[in-house]
Amino acid sequence: MNANNWFRGFAVFGLGLTLAAGVQAGNWPSWRGDLAGSGLAKGETVPLKWDTKKNVRWKVPLPDRGNSSPIVWGDKVFITQATDADKRRTVMCFDKRTGELLWRSGVSYAKKETTHKTNPYCSGSPATDGRIVVANYASAGIAAYDLEGQQLWHRDLGPQVHEWGSSTSPVLFGDVCILYHGPGPHSALYALDKLTGRTVWKRNVEERDNLARVDGFRGGKGGKTGSFSTPIIIRVNGRAELVISEANTLRAINPEDGSELWHCDGLNPLVYTSPVYDGNVVLAMGGYFGASLAVKPGGSGDVTAKRLWHEARAKKNRIATPVMHEGHAYFVNMSGFMTCLDLKTGGTVYTERLPATKSDPGVWGSPVLVGDRVYVTNQSGDTHVVRASPKFELLASNPLGEYSNSTPAVSDGAIYLRTHESLWCIGRPAGGK
Repeated sequence: MNANNWFRGFAVFGLGLTLAAGVQAGNWPSWRGDLAGSGLAKGETVPLKWDTKKNVRWKVPLPDRGNSSPIVWGDKVFITQATDADKRRTVMCFDKRTGELLWRSGVSYAKKETTHKTNPYCSGSPATDGRIVVANYASAGIAAYDLEGQQLWHRDLGPQVHEWGSSTSPVLFGDVCILYHGPGPHSALYALDKLTGRTVWKRNVEERDNLARVDGFRGGKGGKTGSFSTPIIIRVNGRAELVISEANTLRAINPEDGSELWHCDGLNPLVYTSPVYDGNVVLAMGGYFGASLAVKPGGSGDVTAKRLWHEARAKKNRIATPVMHEGHAYFVNMSGFMTCLDLKTGGTVYTERLPATKSDPGVWGSPVLVGDRVYVTNQSGDTHVVRASPKFELLASNPLGEYSNSTPAVSDGAIYLRTHESLWCIGRPAGGK
């Protein structure tokens, strides 16, 4: 595992970054906005209320359904999009101001790939650094484009085999693109040269049910095994840590060479969420009625005994990754209940059901935090706004009437929201309140 010369560039490019401080205003370059996957829209102000007409700057139809989330750079908005009719997996680029489609580039892939009916292909969101845009197409490979839609490279990383498909997003860090190619028997963590696609390092990820029965639940036989997590990159004690929630284990990797820094056991064999970091604590959550744990990063080797707390089994199924604010974590589960957790103890501060205008109250998309407001969209297409406070306060419920499994993006006073039917830009009109 040799990082060659790329990490020298990181010394200039990356050491000055505040990885977990929230994304720079104006750009939302990756899923959840920044390298730390924080979901923090720092310095932004967006509308509290909207509907299908009020505070809608534009709406454009999409050619097929999809669960991926938009990203934003400069005056462009990008999404990944699969279309079943022509067996294409693509990146679509829109004008941020008008919603005009600027270009669409991608690959064709006619081979059969397993997935769940609720999880269309291209569920991973793209990532950009303002120079290239990278998209994960699972069995159809990973591809990079310039901002005008010209393909720069394409890599075939082998088949991605899991009956529920995949949803992981690439992460651009310094001179490399980091991708978790999984879940399934070929699961691996890759660092690819972002300009050529060549492998800088590769780390195989073992996904197995190696846990004893916990409170009546286990993965593997009688359950499912694998991780759908997107890794995050944080800075701790002067070093960068790539943190990923694997099946059973939260693990930190040295992004220079792919070697392990530390690991913490206690997750279950099925993981949907990504880890999240508030500058002090890393929180990780398992999937189907799965475990949760909190641990301080910066350690070495097996840090399981140093967990701050551990919950062996959740009461509800969780897919959404939380946001963290002033010592608390906020997320909504698959049944539409919003939970506030105390990060010091893991205790539940409150659990409240959110309303739904249709019959789908559950949440797959993750919340984002704008100021002291949590924005989260349910499968009915309602975006709920809840005060980020230990006392539950529902501020608004904003229906669009279209099914959604996506996470909002925030840029320059607007929210970009993807449904199965449309891409929406929600923002006050010029001179509006």
